Parts: sequence; structure tokens; C-alpha cells
Amino acid sequence: MTVKILSITLLLLSVCVCCHSSEGTRRRHPGRIPPCCPAVTKGNRTAEVVGETYREQAASGRCVKAIIFNTEYGQLCADPDAQWVKDLTAKMKKA
Repeated sequence: MTVKILSITLLLLSVCVCCHSSEGTRRRHPGRIPPCCPAVTKGNRTAEVVGETYREQAASGRCVKAIIFNTEYGQLCADPDAQWVKDLTAKMKKA
């Protein structure tokens, strides 16, 4: 009888641990909202940008003020005060 109780207890504990760890993942990246930029690149990376859209991110908590572009490999967090970023966003607004 003790072995059965121990087995059931370990099974329930495993299920709880699995559920708890997957719940934490959902909280960090809910839905399709991408994570914020904790830092920005200052070097000119115009050639890596794909598409004609970008989004602005305000500084909040661990997130810094940034312009976020899409690249072939994911998002690119750029310094909004960098000249290449200003030029590229101006070009995108015209298109």
C-alpha cells in the first residue's frame, strides 16, 4: 500500500512541476506580443532590415526606448537617435 501512495504522490508532484513551468513560459510571452528590447544596436544595420514597417517602443522597466525593425532572423532593436534609423524610418513613412 505504501508503494502505491508514494507512486501516486510522485506522479502528482511531477504533473504539478510540469504545469507550473509551462505556465511561467506563457506569462513571459503572452500571445503574439514579442519580448521588449532591453538594449539597442547603434551600428548601421540597414541592409538587414526587411519589409517597410517598424514599431516604436517606449522605455518601461527593463525595456529601453527603441525602434524595432524586422529582419530575416527576427527583430532588430535600434537606437531611435541614430541617424541611419531616422533615415530609414523617414523612408518607410514616405512609402
